[in-house]
Amino acid sequence: MRYITKTDLRIIARNSGMLMIGIGMMCLIPLIFDLIYFEFDVISFILPAGISAFTGLFCIKYFDDVTDKKIRLKHGMIISSFAWLWASIIGGIVFTLATNIPLIDGVFESMSALTGTGITMFENVEILPHSILFFRALEQWIGGLGVVVMVIGVLTKPGSVSSKLYHSEARDERIKPSIKTTLQKTFQIYAIYTIAGFILYLLAGMPVFDALCNTFHIISTGGMGIKNANMGYYHDDVIYMISIILMILGATSFLVHYKVISTRGRSLINDLQFKIIITVIAGVTLMLYFISNIVPIDLLFTVVSAITTTGASVASPMTMASWPSFVIVCLMCLMLTGGSNGSTVGAIKLVRMITYFKGIYRHIREILSPEGRVVAVKLQGRKIPEKSIAQSGNFITLYMMIIMFTWALFCLYGYDPFRSLFGAMSLQGNNGLELGIINYTLDPVLKIVSMFDMWTGRLEIYPVLITLRTFFEIFKR
Repeated sequence: MRYITKTDLRIIARNSGMLMIGIGMMCLIPLIFDLIYFEFDVISFILPAGISAFTGLFCIKYFDDVTDKKIRLKHGMIISSFAWLWASIIGGIVFTLATNIPLIDGVFESMSALTGTGITMFENVEILPHSILFFRALEQWIGGLGVVVMVIGVLTKPGSVSSKLYHSEARDERIKPSIKTTLQKTFQIYAIYTIAGFILYLLAGMPVFDALCNTFHIISTGGMGIKNANMGYYHDDVIYMISIILMILGATSFLVHYKVISTRGRSLINDLQFKIIITVIAGVTLMLYFISNIVPIDLLFTVVSAITTTGASVASPMTMASWPSFVIVCLMCLMLTGGSNGSTVGAIKLVRMITYFKGIYRHIREILSPEGRVVAVKLQGRKIPEKSIAQSGNFITLYMMIIMFTWALFCLYGYDPFRSLFGAMSLQGNNGLELGIINYTLDPVLKIVSMFDMWTGRLEIYPVLITLRTFFEIFKR
């Protein structure tokens, strides 16, 4: 049976065109800093931008005959997967042209930034041009909301296309009935927090350029810093606390943020996911403080960075690798869980974890209950559909299978099993905390696998699997 027809491919190509144009426009924004700092590396940005924009225009014009065709969820998922891959390739070309790193490293860097993973292939980021440092930060900021979400929020009209593309990036929460209005409100909240973070960093004494880039990579829970020591470069507890607040805000649902004013803060206090995040941060930090000799602020920062999947750090990878094994295991559990649904975080996410465990508990109760009794599963007073419970279990199984595969592959290449497992969880969860094994010296095969992990982690697996199934069907023909 054919699941993808020629018409499907034309619909995908036509609707990918607008995203390609948006990705090309993204590459032009860093030219502002290229001119401000007299770096004069215009070609490195204009050439990839031109390739993306003209390819997009071609797709829109050539496949214009399918404009009236209805876009389905499968189309949206394939378009979304392709858009993230295309954005990573175009961004990788920018990095390669500007810094002369191998193309595979450039694409890895771009994928890591866009997906909010934050692991870098550059040995020394402090020698990079300002335009490239800003480009990395911009990719994280855009990737925090989502490449597709950003483009459809700015360039497309309301309608079924916006709806399908919105859902294709594993988003289902609506602030307003209209997807277009939801995106606009989400962007407004995101922009307000970005401006607030920028001002707070300036007041804390951070240079203007540093404040801008750091705000971008912290509020997006990206973590790819502009200093070799990441946030540890500043040695300032005030800056650390500002970063902690921004990371928690980034890991909280935008729907909750939107309701804060109308409910006078009750939406935040009453939100189950937010309460769990704060409780876990406080509980784990206190527990680890009493069993280790780690500096308290460093420990708190790392715990928040792990559960929010930011990956920003104040301790170097080598320093973290020397921490007690129990501390590292706790960090891995936090990296696996992640923050709120409808936020900028990666990983499994709290709602899915809660649903999964409630499903297990429901099964236990059904066995103990009188025969024939149906036990309902509820979350904050609402009944959870049976389909959602099954989907949570399926997703977590797939998620763990990919981690196990990546872990085994790293071990095959001779890396330490414990550090390899930490790295595999970090990649799949788009976290970025690292123990010193994922860098530019990594074998090309492992770099490709790592990029696949980041790609599937950000899109929550299914859109990528559907895209691969489509390519398989085309190749089979």
